Amino acid sequence: MFAYKKFAAVAVVTLAGLTVQAHAADAVVAKIGDMEILQSELDLAVSNLDPQLAQLPDDQKKIAALSSAIDVKLFVSKAKADKLDQTEDYKARMKYLADRELHNAYFRKNIVDKVTPEEVKARYDKELADLPKQEEVHARHILVATEDEAKAVIEALDKGGDFAALAKEKSSDSNKDEGGDLGFFARGRMVPEFEEAAFALAPGSYTKTPVKTQFGFHVIKVDEKRDVAPPTLEEVEPQVRQLVMREKYLAELEAAKKGVKVEITDETLRKGYEEVNKQ
Repeated sequence: MFAYKKFAAVAVVTLAGLTVQAHAADAVVAKIGDMEILQSELDLAVSNLDPQLAQLPDDQKKIAALSSAIDVKLFVSKAKADKLDQTEDYKARMKYLADRELHNAYFRKNIVDKVTPEEVKARYDKELADLPKQEEVHARHILVATEDEAKAVIEALDKGGDFAALAKEKSSDSNKDEGGDLGFFARGRMVPEFEEAAFALAPGSYTKTPVKTQFGFHVIKVDEKRDVAPPTLEEVEPQVRQLVMREKYLAELEAAKKGVKVEITDETLRKGYEEVNKQ
């Protein structure tokens, strides 16, 4: 994942059935009375499993999907007997679902399938160039209960004492056996007082006065500073691809609006729609 907000995952459009594969021969996998479940229907059921069930191994996913598809068919028979497929509510829902599936089909054909590796790489390079440099430090610390104890540690360091050895002897933190080593950290990882003092130090230096935080009094030493390494394309490829798809989607949407008049009769909805589209 990118460590910066610009590379947060972008929600484009939720699509169902993207993984459905075409079958040369749509085989019958089950029969329920005079109804059939085709392989294509089973594939759809697999692709639309609940997220928890989607984590199952492939063979178990197929069984769960088949069980769900059979349940659906059993109720379909009863629903038709009750003529629920002839109600206005059913017809309205089917119209909505048909429109949504056509939208999804267009999205797959003209956006998802047209994203190229070159476009993803170009967008990655563009975002990478815009990222600000972010520094991180490799620091150690010695944590004690009182200011006088911290001053005594600083005095020992001023006399040539070894920081790691003093940490093992004096520190009350759990990392004392590692010489107080905190590893590398960037801004935002530590409490403000600690962070301010650590980033103000030059590599190889330590705080000359105790640093007070909610945990006690610290003596901090910085071993090294460096720029945070940006994530590789491989690490963030899905997020970058989403950005590319979002741009393509908005471009297609803008083109589709040209020459088409959108009329919204409800005044509140109209104003809301216009405000959202301005954004």
